[in-house]
Amino acid sequence: MSQHSVQVDPLDSPHPIPWSWVLATLSASHSSQLTGTYCYRTPSLISPDQDYAAYSRIQLQVAADYFSSAVTSVLFLENLRTGDLQAITPSSPLANNPFLNPDQNELQGRISIVIPISWTEAGDRLLAREFESLLGSDVASDYGVIADRRRNRVHTVAPTRIRYTNAVLLGWSQLHPERVLFQAGMLGDEHWQQWSVDVTGHTTLARGDRPVTFGQAINSIWTGPQMQDQKQA
Repeated sequence: MSQHSVQVDPLDSPHPIPWSWVLATLSASHSSQLTGTYCYRTPSLISPDQDYAAYSRIQLQVAADYFSSAVTSVLFLENLRTGDLQAITPSSPLANNPFLNPDQNELQGRISIVIPISWTEAGDRLLAREFESLLGSDVASDYGVIADRRRNRVHTVAPTRIRYTNAVLLGWSQLHPERVLFQAGMLGDEHWQQWSVDVTGHTTLARGDRPVTFGQAINSIWTGPQMQDQKQA
């Protein structure tokens, strides 16, 4: 993995999640003995054709017991011409799907953060990073979420049939634009290999390939931490 990330990220990803905000908010809340809900909005990622914007809203639920806190998120796809807004939920194991997780106790300790990282050059598909982990553990890995806006389909992918403990989503494949690239390996190993994955999960070694990304990230007055609901623990 790269050792030169500009921002702190649990997997040292080239597309970092707002991990510093998560840690700082958890620390400050527990120091002040406050519980409640905190929110964060990512910058908007504008498609190359300027027709769509993608962004995420991340929610941190702080509990009195640190390890019962949880981080969940929702990815939004906005049609800038019509104003239509679509919520996209990954099908990864810890994604916060309210239809699959009616019991909020199941959210305890869960970290599930999805952020948009790239459009295709044509702007017809969106690639998002789904980071999943558990508080207080070294369990952490990425999934790729591919939203095909023309076919109205969503695919959640990760390397399959290889041995690894952690995977880091890198971007679209330059050699095979319909596939995405991951770096994956075993925790503690110095050298991780690069893999190419298609929408079915079919995984191949990707020597000589490199990741590419498209789209323009734009900050707005809504970017960053938002309003929160607090109460004394």
